[in-house]
Amino acid sequence: MSSSWNSVGLAVLYQVLGWVAFVAWSFSFYPQVLLNYKRKSVVGLNFDFLVLNLTKHSSYLIYNAALFFSPFIQQQYHDKYGDKEMIPVAANDVAFSLHAVALTAFTVFQVFIYERGTQKVSKVCISISAIVWTAALVCLIIAWPKSDWLWLIDVLNSIQVGMTAIKYIPQAIMNFRRKSTIGWSVGNILLDLTGGVLNFCQMGVQSIDQHTLVNFYGNIGKTLLSLETVFFDVVFIIQHYVLYPVTKDDHDDLPVLPIEVKHVAAQ
Repeated sequence: MSSSWNSVGLAVLYQVLGWVAFVAWSFSFYPQVLLNYKRKSVVGLNFDFLVLNLTKHSSYLIYNAALFFSPFIQQQYHDKYGDKEMIPVAANDVAFSLHAVALTAFTVFQVFIYERGTQKVSKVCISISAIVWTAALVCLIIAWPKSDWLWLIDVLNSIQVGMTAIKYIPQAIMNFRRKSTIGWSVGNILLDLTGGVLNFCQMGVQSIDQHTLVNFYGNIGKTLLSLETVFFDVVFIIQHYVLYPVTKDDHDDLPVLPIEVKHVAAQ
């Protein structure tokens, strides 16, 4: 028996929440891009965050696209969790991941064309990224003979969870050491928080309709992504509005500060 929605209303709500979350998360990339363009500088934006973020979104794109488009992998999912369980990836998940990779790559491009002071990518970040992609390649070689693609994309999903857990840390540390969030867009954080909350609510709607929590642990990456996003966004909001508030109404209008931003490695 194939999976289907029990309630048309919940099915509609699921789609609405998913696409509103997609819009919020997608637009969350633009405040930082526009801030970089306006200042003609990326001083204050941590480069380790960008590299880890690109790794995170790339692995998440592969997971979402593979599970959403491949009937073979979908069958493997049903074999593991049951034919009645719905695939926990929606079209908005794929659209978001594709957009996220493109915008993160563009932000990396801005690093090369705008003022960046003394900032650079840390050796720790480079090492983490190299280890992660090497591990992914090894897993691909292991999965290939038995066509164990569900296991492979689950590994990639785990990678994106791990990257989400650590990618914000360098930026949070940089803000703490500078005692400032100038150069780091709060608009990005507010939209990111909105997307994280709505994404979790979307999964809750599916769980209510199906009378099961399988979709939460069947796509543990999406679940942890929402929780991790909300946690770190709250940290950044506290930094921006409570610990290091700017003195002007619009911090985006501030010029590039003539200070040396010390390199902050991921801890």
